[in-house]
Amino acid sequence: MTITAAVSGASGYAGGEVLRLLANHPEVEIGAITAHSSAGRRLGELQPHLLSLAGRGIVETTAENLAGHDVVFLALPHGASAEVAAALPEGTLVIDAGADHRLEDPEAWFRFYQSEHAGTWPYGLPELPLADGSKQRGRLVGARRIAVPGCYPTSALLALTPGFTAGLLEADDVVIVSASGTSGAGKAAKPHLLGSEVMGSMSPYGVGGGHRHTPEIEQGLSNAAGERVTVSFTPTLAPMSRGILTTATARVREGVTAAQLREAWESAYAGEAFVHVLPTGQWPATQMVVGSNSAALQLAFDPHAGRVIVSSVIDNLTKGTAGGAVQSMNIALGLPEGTGLNQLGVAP
Repeated sequence: MTITAAVSGASGYAGGEVLRLLANHPEVEIGAITAHSSAGRRLGELQPHLLSLAGRGIVETTAENLAGHDVVFLALPHGASAEVAAALPEGTLVIDAGADHRLEDPEAWFRFYQSEHAGTWPYGLPELPLADGSKQRGRLVGARRIAVPGCYPTSALLALTPGFTAGLLEADDVVIVSASGTSGAGKAAKPHLLGSEVMGSMSPYGVGGGHRHTPEIEQGLSNAAGERVTVSFTPTLAPMSRGILTTATARVREGVTAAQLREAWESAYAGEAFVHVLPTGQWPATQMVVGSNSAALQLAFDPHAGRVIVSSVIDNLTKGTAGGAVQSMNIALGLPEGTGLNQLGVAP
């Protein structure tokens, strides 16, 4: 079985990571490689690490150039995917790594993105526990449109959903703080991302509920809890190129024990190839998962505050974007879920 795949936004970090994974996927043949301002250039000029694809030319991102493939990956800025996707055939598997099709609530979309809601696609986080006891994986089988989660929501939802599906956590006092590497801000030149600005320094942004991933995190936790969950989310910028460390806390319900909490998380992810609850006492670090499609988690119960604390790490470009996209593609097309994906990080 040979699957032809086109990748848009190929000059950016997300598009480059999709290409890196597809280049080693045994069932995929890479077709059109597209971008906007970089059209006409050679891929090796912009993604020099992709040696096997370095000689390929980049063409303009149009529906015509993307059509005719079995799978199309859209790694475009928010607001750009919907128009392109609407022009592609219904039988094409379209996987959107942007934000356009993640949110279920049109009002939440307009409030955070100030544009018309493009609709909701199946959410590409296969391991996500749901309130009815199932996993999101089942909703991806046979899908022809998939919305890949944001990188922050991937780490936050994997961190806390087991406690909500098990009915162990209160829904009205969830606090999440995440530290991300600078690649999460994209490849465009920005003064605050210069090496001299970032090295040896951390800084918050999107403080006070203003980050666009907030409604996506609330949506996922609410779907896990079966009731409305409210979240205070604060992202921070860390002096590293890749990775996210999320620390998520929530109040536990009266009478819940540390043993019940541990059992809930271990049960939720038992048998999952890419989500790992670490042995008691071992805490995750971003270096564990660099370059891999894995998430690593650890939890603790703070009886004094009556809260569970969960730390999770992912590579924002792999599990947080491109790896989740390829994993979702595999499920949608009936391939073994882990095909072309790596469980192992890179160290040092």
